[in-house]
Amino acid sequence: MATDYVFIRKSRNTISSVLHVLMNILLGVGTIFVGIVSGSWLIGIILVLVSKWRTFAVRPRYLFLNIKASLVDLIVGCSFVFLGYFSGSSVVLPVHYLLAAGYTLWLIAIKPQTSPFWTSVQAIVAVFLGTSVATIASASTNSVVLVLAEFLIGYAAARHVLAQNNNSLHDGFPAFIFALMFAEIALFAHSWLIIYPFQIYGIMIPQLSIILSIFAFVAVKLYENVESRDGDLKVREVAIPIVFAVILLAVIVAGFSEPTFDI
Repeated sequence: MATDYVFIRKSRNTISSVLHVLMNILLGVGTIFVGIVSGSWLIGIILVLVSKWRTFAVRPRYLFLNIKASLVDLIVGCSFVFLGYFSGSSVVLPVHYLLAAGYTLWLIAIKPQTSPFWTSVQAIVAVFLGTSVATIASASTNSVVLVLAEFLIGYAAARHVLAQNNNSLHDGFPAFIFALMFAEIALFAHSWLIIYPFQIYGIMIPQLSIILSIFAFVAVKLYENVESRDGDLKVREVAIPIVFAVILLAVIVAGFSEPTFDI
């Protein structure tokens, strides 16, 4: 009997795992291609929100806390939907298949990870995708749209890293300061928004998303160094990534900011 029980339990776990993967594949593919079929981003966003029903199915006093805890996942999911919508309605463009594969990979392989390394990866992905959407969407609007979006993205990324590493300050000053820095950079960058288009594939990569992703990468490295040494910063241990980031930013800003790319 005990052996039968173990076998049944393992079988149920296997079936549950397979169903979970299949549902994530359907969600990843569906949220992208439903925008092509419907010509609207709304249904895709609804699918993303419905997939996060556990976040909203709580008592009102816990709702805001749950939303903050899920901000990175919400930003990534909504970003995939909007990027698919911005890419047009042609099913022959490779970008839609890349986005569907990317969101599926996020749901199955990246999102469930909880180690410090993957937590940092999740935050940087949210920065890159969220900033890409915010830049494209705000190209013809007031700078307030981009500034507010980057404040939210910066706060979500910083809080995600701090909270996942059990830092008691994840809801306080550090996350708020990081959000303000993102907002300041967005304010200065709004008058010179650059997008690198790859028209054959239907891909658009904003320069600001690359810059803020590099900035987030450096911030993560500094945080990890300080956290591992109880508040002390060893400059020699972070010198290489910082120098690499500075050189890369200099090359991007100086060499790839021609007005022909300007939107």
